[in-house]
Amino acid sequence: MPLEVSRRSWGKLRQFINGRWVEAHALGYAQLYDPGVGDVIGEVPLGGKEDVDEAVESAHEAFKNWSQVPVPDRLQYLFRLKWVMEEFKEDFARVNTLNHGKPINDSRGDLRRSIENVEASIAVLLSLSKGEYQREIAKDIDEIMMREPLGVFSIITPYNFPIMIPFWFIPYAVALGNTVVVKVSPVTPIPMTYVMEKIAEVFPPGVVNLVHLDNSVVDYLVSHPLVEGTAFVGTSTIALKLYETSARTGKRYLGGGSAANYAVVMPDANLDKTVETLIHSKYGNAGQRCLAIQNIVIVGNDDFYNKFKNAFIERARRLRVGYGLEESTEMGPMTTEQYRRNVIAKVDKAINDGAKVVLDGRNYKVPDYPRGFYLGPTILEGVTPDMDIVREEIFGPVANLIRAKNLDEVIDWINKGKYHHSAAIFTQSGAWARQFVNNVVVGNVGINIGVAAPVGWFPFGGRKISGLGSHHQQIDVVDFFTDRKIAITRWF
Repeated sequence: MPLEVSRRSWGKLRQFINGRWVEAHALGYAQLYDPGVGDVIGEVPLGGKEDVDEAVESAHEAFKNWSQVPVPDRLQYLFRLKWVMEEFKEDFARVNTLNHGKPINDSRGDLRRSIENVEASIAVLLSLSKGEYQREIAKDIDEIMMREPLGVFSIITPYNFPIMIPFWFIPYAVALGNTVVVKVSPVTPIPMTYVMEKIAEVFPPGVVNLVHLDNSVVDYLVSHPLVEGTAFVGTSTIALKLYETSARTGKRYLGGGSAANYAVVMPDANLDKTVETLIHSKYGNAGQRCLAIQNIVIVGNDDFYNKFKNAFIERARRLRVGYGLEESTEMGPMTTEQYRRNVIAKVDKAINDGAKVVLDGRNYKVPDYPRGFYLGPTILEGVTPDMDIVREEIFGPVANLIRAKNLDEVIDWINKGKYHHSAAIFTQSGAWARQFVNNVVVGNVGINIGVAAPVGWFPFGGRKISGLGSHHQQIDVVDFFTDRKIAITRWF
């Protein structure tokens, strides 16, 4: 049996609008699962345009007062938010695992990064959101630049990090004086619903609103006349669609998209540490993250390639796959049965395209949880950069082993690829590392680091269709969530 978590009945979730829990104007309901056991644990409403209107109008009204709250007072709300997040972080982590399936230690890491972004938003408010002043730009004339909040922002987030990704944006937006309407994934909405229950009293009504919507009304939210802009994370296909909607309706837009990341293993790499690092960067979160390493390119002779391959396969075999709330679990299930099937279909196609399976997780079973959505670690070799399994995002626990003649060849593959999110190199050579960092066209680079995730006070985002409109975190979100107003003054 799974370990105990909150035994409450989640039932039908509701919307959190204007500081109250209200019934949705639902176009339908979708079932919610504990993917580790395959049980239904609740239902999520697929809200309609009425829900959008109520949430946005509430946020718009709240903005009138919230934007006028003095900075020292606004800071106290953020300190209170951090305190609540710290107090309930273990509960949040367990509910996160319950609905998503990831190992509890991964969920604890998600909560740590969520709290880190609250802390970083405090620093942003105190330091980076200040304006500028210059005397005597002309005779007796001074010039002032001030940053002003804009109003209501929509925040649309994916299923894979149910709490952490909303907290990439919420604390920064409200710290800078805006209000938000958060639309979370209908696959994993329970964690943020639970968070909202605990932080409901932190902010004045209407400052932070949470809605569950049908996909058919997402465009309506993004283009709503009272919405100033949208922060989105998801697939590049949807990111581009919402970017077009935002541009057409004159809205600001920040869009994080898909990835198919490379790691290159040079012949001087520390083999043991490289293998261990790549195992966790590939199979962490069951591969369901934009920072996951998908394509592992080995540069070296046959002996080096075989040593790496054998060590990687052996360590992947020993991964403890199981229920996420068991402390010993290293990799949990896929979050839905459909996602599991999608990944299997991608592996099947790769085999038809000429790839060879050297570790097959397609029929993986966890004896105590026969109905869970499990997919074991899978490794392919004989793949080439032109195959779909390399070019397209897998978003599952599948690693591609690829051989290359030299580093130049790998950099060329990365730069010609479809996505430009992240890349990593494993080497002890400063020259190779410098060549890699300076020449790969991606947003985030790791040197002997498998998951190149910037901390909250550095910018984070991909390039090209992996990152559209703006980066998030640090000065980028200040520019996104505020506008610069110029005052030129002369006193007679």
